[in-house]
Amino acid sequence: MTQAIPAAHGPRTSVDLDALAASAGIAAEHVIPYGRDVAKIDLRVLDPGEQEADGTQGARYVVVTAITPTPFGEGKTTTAIGLAQGLVRLGEQAILTLRQSAMGPTFGIKGGAGGSGRARVLPAERMNLHLTGDFHAITAAHNLLSAMIDNHLHHGNDLDIDERTITWPRVLDVNDRALRHIVTGLGAKIDGVTRQASFDITPASELMVIMSLATDLADLRERLGRIVIGRNRSGQWVSAEDLKAAGAMCAVLRDALDPNLLRTGEGTPVLVHTGPFGNIATGCSSVIADRVAAAGARKGGYVLTEAGFGADMGLERFVDLKCSVSGMHPHAAVVVVTVRALKAHSGRHRLVSGKDLPEAMLEENVEDVRAGAANLLKHLEIVRSLGITPIVAVNVFPSDHDSEIEEVARIARDAGARVAVCHPVTEGGEGCLDLARAVVEACQESEGEEGPDDSTSPATRPVYEPQDDLRTKIAKVAALYGADGVDYTPAAGRLLDAYERDGFGNLPVIVAKTPLSLSAEPGLKGVPTGWRLPVREVRLAAGAGYVYAICGNLSTMPGLPSHPAAERIDVDVDTGQIINLR
Repeated sequence: MTQAIPAAHGPRTSVDLDALAASAGIAAEHVIPYGRDVAKIDLRVLDPGEQEADGTQGARYVVVTAITPTPFGEGKTTTAIGLAQGLVRLGEQAILTLRQSAMGPTFGIKGGAGGSGRARVLPAERMNLHLTGDFHAITAAHNLLSAMIDNHLHHGNDLDIDERTITWPRVLDVNDRALRHIVTGLGAKIDGVTRQASFDITPASELMVIMSLATDLADLRERLGRIVIGRNRSGQWVSAEDLKAAGAMCAVLRDALDPNLLRTGEGTPVLVHTGPFGNIATGCSSVIADRVAAAGARKGGYVLTEAGFGADMGLERFVDLKCSVSGMHPHAAVVVVTVRALKAHSGRHRLVSGKDLPEAMLEENVEDVRAGAANLLKHLEIVRSLGITPIVAVNVFPSDHDSEIEEVARIARDAGARVAVCHPVTEGGEGCLDLARAVVEACQESEGEEGPDDSTSPATRPVYEPQDDLRTKIAKVAALYGADGVDYTPAAGRLLDAYERDGFGNLPVIVAKTPLSLSAEPGLKGVPTGWRLPVREVRLAAGAGYVYAICGNLSTMPGLPSHPAAERIDVDVDTGQIINLR
């Protein structure tokens, strides 16, 4: 089956959005065009009677993850796009769900997050800049609550909020280190209460995670009301509902709850929705997008999604948080690996964000690949411990040598995993046919002789149980990474005790750490041993429904490099084309 949608993506390109939606099993009545080449999907596409159903309604559900990445990323999104296109070339139905790109990284070091070359989401400019305005809606709703907090303080503070306990920042989808620590309310008395505050980047907002986990508008409204912003002077939590802000926030976010329909360069449908950070949040696209894809997929069709960073972070949260909300559990996990990442995990090379790879890493060196292979093997162990079948995708870069690629494939095969060498950037779906075949085989194997079942899906194994206390949950996640234990600052320990005492001990946890190492130290490559997880701070995300432990020197507001990508981006005023956007 060929999903023939135009691949061009100029500013005046028109796409048959109804045909694109039909390839995802979505009726035209649920398509809301946003311009000529993007649409939103009305949530009425989901039958309310199926909202609580467990399983994938007969679709085969595949998650794409990776080994511990380098600062440059290993092409997880690109591989997911190539895989979707490869499945279609095999005659399968494939629907891909992805996170939306954040403009902060797009204008910084990393660039956009919509794939590359012949494995790209189109229109690329819309994907990486604004899209349908969902991020702006989240920014506005988040800052509305911030404004209402300060307004409440200014007008007498009837809730008796202890301003020293306020944890709700402001947000902006721009990398701006100067906003990490600020003072608000400077000036005359009429200008508000003077207090210390901060900015996070929009993908770090709790609202972004709430949007990604909400199952419908009612669930969104309830989660918004549960947000806590601090305590009053009696020690009681103060919520967005207490401030009478949740209703207006929901009104701002109503349309943003509808997922966005785009397509790959080969015309495969892609649902792009939400974009929570992968280091401090869930790092997954929305539950709603996956449910829409599963509802539209034919029995035996494929719903592909992606979990942020490596299997230690993104896949664990995918299982322990997202799957527990959606009721969908994957048939298989694709683990993306690159030669350069394994060389980096040999510990013999120093990589610096914003700078080119060291020349020595580009030289043929099979021994470096072997020396870094332990990281791949650890991630395969993690995938299997979660109850999921791994498939290794070797994403090939032009600088890779055949001997190195063959060595990666041998290591994966010797570990008992299916493995496929793929070329998504240069060959698109054609370059991912072997990977597509491996995925089909793995999914068929997980179904056994019964074939796809529309009432159940494979069960994953969570890392911890809901009844575990918060320290036990964090310790089990740390053990998954390979830590010997967990150390808490006194302040973090006191807050954990308070959360337990106040009834939040049943919540899931997220361990916020560097994505560049299995440990909390980005410089520790491979599979570090003899280390303990240092928790310096814990925070409550009551609306999203979890507690997160912050480890190491993580920042929720990135900075720009000395020469950000924004310096190169421009517009051709004759054609209207955006240029140098990557």
